[in-house]
Amino acid sequence: MANKEFKAESKRLLDMMIHSIYTHREIFLRELISNASDAIDKLYYRSLNENITGLNRDDFSIQISVDKDARTLTLSDNGIGMDENDLENNLGTIAQSGSLAFKKENAANEDIDIIGQFGVGFYSAFMVSDKVTVITKPYGSDKAWKWESAGAEGYSIEETQKDGHGTDIILTIKPSTEEENYDEFLDSYRLQGLVKKYSDYIRYPIKMEVEKSRMKEGTGTEEKPAEYEQYTEVETLNSMVPIWKKNRSELKPEDYNNFYKEKFFDFQDPLLTIHSSTEGAATYNALLFIPGRPPFDFFTKEYQKGLQLYASGVLIMDKCADLLPDYFSFVRGLVDSQDLSLNISREMLQHDRQLKLIADRLEKKIKSELKGLLEKDREKYETFYKAFGLTLKYGAYSDYGAHKDVLQDLLMFYSSSEKKLVTLAEYKERMKEEQKYIYYACGETVEKIDRLPQTELLKDHGYEILYLTDDVDEFALKMMRDFEGKEFRSAADKDLGIEEAAETDETKAKAEESKELLRMMKDALEGKVTDVRLSGRLKSHPVCLSADGGISLEMEKVLNTMPGSGQQVKAQRVLELNPSHPVFETLKNLFATDAEQVKTYANLLYNQALLIEGLPIEDPVAFSEAICNLMTR
Repeated sequence: MANKEFKAESKRLLDMMIHSIYTHREIFLRELISNASDAIDKLYYRSLNENITGLNRDDFSIQISVDKDARTLTLSDNGIGMDENDLENNLGTIAQSGSLAFKKENAANEDIDIIGQFGVGFYSAFMVSDKVTVITKPYGSDKAWKWESAGAEGYSIEETQKDGHGTDIILTIKPSTEEENYDEFLDSYRLQGLVKKYSDYIRYPIKMEVEKSRMKEGTGTEEKPAEYEQYTEVETLNSMVPIWKKNRSELKPEDYNNFYKEKFFDFQDPLLTIHSSTEGAATYNALLFIPGRPPFDFFTKEYQKGLQLYASGVLIMDKCADLLPDYFSFVRGLVDSQDLSLNISREMLQHDRQLKLIADRLEKKIKSELKGLLEKDREKYETFYKAFGLTLKYGAYSDYGAHKDVLQDLLMFYSSSEKKLVTLAEYKERMKEEQKYIYYACGETVEKIDRLPQTELLKDHGYEILYLTDDVDEFALKMMRDFEGKEFRSAADKDLGIEEAAETDETKAKAEESKELLRMMKDALEGKVTDVRLSGRLKSHPVCLSADGGISLEMEKVLNTMPGSGQQVKAQRVLELNPSHPVFETLKNLFATDAEQVKTYANLLYNQALLIEGLPIEDPVAFSEAICNLMTR
């Protein structure tokens, strides 16, 4: 029996594959099972095309057996088998795929769903084996063949004996070392787990003799204590029919719920289930779930987004991050496609047009389902939004607002007039005819925002205000800029679109005659503010802070509390005074009689405005002393 050498490039590819391409040795079992499934498929489709009788789909199976003493693991199928030429072409040349060739030859048959496409998976067996032996007999042939290889040095092919058609792949498992445990691949419990993890939805039964324990007959009574004996039983390890390939009419809500809880280790039912089947440019089945609450690690760096990715029922990737945008990272579930392009192995996914097509369609589907939930079950949507709304808002902020069109219809904020969460569309629908902007105000809580002096003018005009309580809220609206042509405008902005109407001739006259007073107050604050001005927005409050420029007071607070922010960010603060408030009259009188006291009042009013905004007072001791001095005059 002559030993044949692999081609030089095949030797390099085999060495690279064993040591580099696959990151987890355990996937060799997945690859070999998928190849066995393909071999059965080929024979089954041949029987249909050639009207071969005596072949029943129910008779097909894949067998796994272990011999610990001989350190062998054997996978057997009763599929189409291979002849000498097949062995030479498919196993003698690495990356030559018989499955791919078969699929091309039968391209007209849309029912053909072959898993293996790139003839490399078989060689993953060398990651765990010192030697691989293949004994195979083609269907309808009298001859059987044996292919054997110990790795990159070459292989041999010779005629042998075998009962029945199909293929046996016998792996001689490597001895364990201090660094590597290969014994696990001779452990039936471990093998069961790998089948369940990677090949649970292979459409043919995967069978293995499993050792079990049972009580001996006649024991377990008062007279005779229980005694147990070991026995073996052939067991089917895979479920074969994936739930996502079943017709939705066959499934009940509890079927989805039980699958979700078992698959994703959650004790709570999902809030929403999305079962989607798509054909055409991107053909796939998707089963997605919106959890009822965030996973415990959702807001940590350890959390990994992504969907399980299957190719024709075979798990390719446990978390395919490319299938989900960050703003939908809370979605859990899986996608199964027979059209994915794979390069060298199933594990190394090529991020090609096909995968992007699936991702784009999933994004649209998730948005559509969430929007439907918002319209049909407001209470359930608000439950979802309280759990994951923050993620949507970060999505609206990220990438300079590039995802605005996807997310703007899903966002909700508390309304000053409705006293509940509302959508931007609902706000816009209620806008007054003369209203220019969508108004918002920021603060720690709804209650604190509701008492802000800056909101008084807007409320006086009957304008609805969105109350923003999350750190990201204002950043998101700034990035979005507008909603359906209506610009977002902070209640603290200089221009609210109603200032001119609010500033009467009397106010303008007071500002003109008080120029020196306002200048003195600005000087007294020693660069803490960029301006001191009279305001038309205040009604009952004597003072408030606003900001000129792109950084608002709320943004200043958020940016300066972020870890590792480094240099402190500062908004261009403006101290606004109410010209109709008694405090302003006091300031005018003091300006004429006691200019030094005006400086004290300027600092008092500035600190008062800081407290209203929830900003820290720079010198609490001086503030306290100023109040005491004022009280004891």
